[in-house]
Amino acid sequence: MQMMKIIAGGKASRAWVAESCQEYVKRLRKPYQIEWQFVDEADLTAKVLALPKQDFVVLLDERGTIMDSVDFAKMLERNLLDGRNTVFVLGGAFGHFSESLHERANFVLSFSKMVFPHQLCRVILAEQIYRAQEIIEGRPYHHA
Repeated sequence: MQMMKIIAGGKASRAWVAESCQEYVKRLRKPYQIEWQFVDEADLTAKVLALPKQDFVVLLDERGTIMDSVDFAKMLERNLLDGRNTVFVLGGAFGHFSESLHERANFVLSFSKMVFPHQLCRVILAEQIYRAQEIIEGRPYHHA
């Protein structure tokens, strides 16, 4: 079964972040399941490089491509249809990725030209995955 994994550098989420993320995660229906992993920033590169080659790795980086919610949904749907796991990688407080992580990434995504705290990016990502599910399934959440 395909899954979406979020590997986040740094410590587990603060209470408000965990509660916000959990609100969106509990709304997800199969196959939109998320597995969260929190790793020390020093171990982030090794963790990602150890992923299976067929996993579609998305780095969240301020220098990445900005896409709208519909295009984001299409990317997730394409991976699900192709039977690929989608793995999102968020840096910790410093948010910098090694060159080897950039080389491993299939896509580099930015939420904005602005820089957001890594904890807030976790909430934005959880919400966008939920929004993608709603877009793909034709429900009104995206246009409400």
